[in-house]
Amino acid sequence: MRDAGSDDRPTSTLHRIRKIPDAAQTVRVLVADDHPVFREGMVRALAANPLVEVVAEAGEGRAALEAIASERPDVALLDYRLPGLDGIEIVRAVIRDGLPTRVLMLSAHDESSVVFDALQAGAAGYLLKEASRDEIVAAVFAVARGESVLPSEVAAGLVGEIRLRSPSDTPVLTEREREILRLIADGKSFSEIASALFIGVTTVKTHAQHVYDKLGVSDRAAAVAEAMRRRLIE
Repeated sequence: MRDAGSDDRPTSTLHRIRKIPDAAQTVRVLVADDHPVFREGMVRALAANPLVEVVAEAGEGRAALEAIASERPDVALLDYRLPGLDGIEIVRAVIRDGLPTRVLMLSAHDESSVVFDALQAGAAGYLLKEASRDEIVAAVFAVARGESVLPSEVAAGLVGEIRLRSPSDTPVLTEREREILRLIADGKSFSEIASALFIGVTTVKTHAQHVYDKLGVSDRAAAVAEAMRRRLIE
């Protein structure tokens, strides 16, 4: 389903939905999107399922968060870009306040950095607005069951983003720091290292401390052990 044009703006930001299906296993859902045509289409698609109870709809972020706090739906179907508070800010607030609602993010944007930020904030899933209504409804049920939802076309780009953002296990040491680390591993004292490299003992100690800091250790023995673990030295 494609995004509606930006000229559409909601006449009001929050509407209570009174239709409550009589079903024991209903999934309670909030729908938030600032484009009335898209939002109303999603409400109709969800309400057509007898196992879905749409408890509220919102056209901007603050109203959406207020409705989540008061209605406590099982799933909040949120547009990534909402005026007032965006989807990620709402997810963070839901997690911070310990609300039981699981958030399914819906967006026209498939940039891996946006998807990463949404999932890192605590979203249970991320779908593109070009997904069919049936796919979106199925995703709502999956999220309500405690599953995570991420379509393959979105997941493909996310792998690279995770690798890009993951901290490296190998600290960046200068060539001088590597020299000193190797000599420490050989059992040389600071004065012996200073003589071998034609530098002052104080300078050696400074470089050694930098090595300790980068390796997250506090002494020579731990530095050697950690450097061997990370294969910085053999």
